[in-house]
This record gives sequence, structure tokens and C-alpha cells, in this order.
Amino acid sequence: MIGKLKGTIDEIGDDHVVVDVHGVGYVAHCSSRTLSKIGSPGEAIVLFIETYVREDQLRLFGFLSALEREWFRLLQSVQGVGSKVALAVLSVLTPGELANAIALQDKTSVSRAPGVGPKVAVRIVTELKNKAPAFAGEAGANIGLKQELGEGVASRAGVGCCLGAEQSRLFARPGSQCGGSGVEEWRRGAGQRQADPAGVEGAGALSALPWHARHEIECL
Repeated sequence: MIGKLKGTIDEIGDDHVVVDVHGVGYVAHCSSRTLSKIGSPGEAIVLFIETYVREDQLRLFGFLSALEREWFRLLQSVQGVGSKVALAVLSVLTPGELANAIALQDKTSVSRAPGVGPKVAVRIVTELKNKAPAFAGEAGANIGLKQELGEGVASRAGVGCCLGAEQSRLFARPGSQCGGSGVEEWRRGAGQRQADPAGVEGAGALSALPWHARHEIECL
């Protein structure tokens, strides 16, 4: 089994790259996102490889990180998702964005991938809901915090999720600085507890944030 290739780029196709390793060319199928980042022919490249061996074929799938490869494997555990669909999803969503979409049950983001209809998107976010955190990488620390704080606060703290239209409107107001009217209105609407403004039990989640992010949350 081939788990990793280190060589030079010999050729880049529509859905694959040929990696020259000491004179032997390996064809690795990749997502369009990966192909857009690997560089140009003649440049050095390192790919994490998933090897598929079938009775009639041997196929290699290449990824720029081990985390992306793990998501490729995980996606295919969903009913109706094969290698083609898994690559399509990873072409439009980074591992972190995919982890966020699953955590928030955001089937719309997943359905942006070519060949992924609404039903398949629903199965992905539903079936992977309990499995995804273990494969989230850096995004994993953000998922739980985001769910605890709510989208608005988490986004303002730099967690990386998208604000809803109403939340964006509130936080964009001139008075929405610490203690401003915009934050107060959002907090009332979200039902945040005054005794625990951040909505987090204990200081563990907050201590993991940068100082400026903690400052934003503590001001709420």
C-alpha cells in the first residue's frame, strides 16, 4: 500500500496529478482545491495517498494533508458517497469548513459540491454528526465552543463561523462595541445568561482563545 509520495510534479490533469518519484510516474486523483495549490510541473510535491485496490484497477488519491485524507475516508462511510463525491465535497469545502458545516447541520454548504443533491447532503451532515469532531483537527476546538457560545459571539471571537444576517447587522452597528446597544440586543434575543455571559461553564474554553477574543466575550 502507498501512503505517501514525495517527488516532483510531472503533469497536472483535470482531476489528477502525475508525481515523478525517481523516474516512476504515479497518477494521483485529487480534489480541484488540491490541484489548485500543488504548484506547477517541475516543482517538488508531497502528497498523502489513499490507495484503492480493486480486482480490475489500482487507484491513488492524493491530499496535501493527512487530515484531508481522513475526511476523504470518513465521507465515504456515508451511504451513497463514493470517492468521486468525497473529492467533490473536498473541492468546495476545506476540512475546517466541512467540520463546521456538519456541526451546524448546514446541508446547504455541503450541497454546493457537484453531484451532491439535497438528500445526500442531509445524510452527510446527519450521519457524520457524531463522528466528525474526531476528524476536525484545528477546527475541532472551535466546534464545541461555537455551539456553546452561539454563532454571533463565536464569530466575533474569531472562531470562524459565519454570522447570520441579523447578527451581522447588530454587530456592525456603531454602538455594538463592548457594552454597546447592538450586543445588548443580541444578548437579549439569544437569551444569554447574565451570570455566565459567555455561555460557557468553566474557563477552559475561554482560556484557549487569544486575549483579544476573551476580551470581546467578557465584555458581553
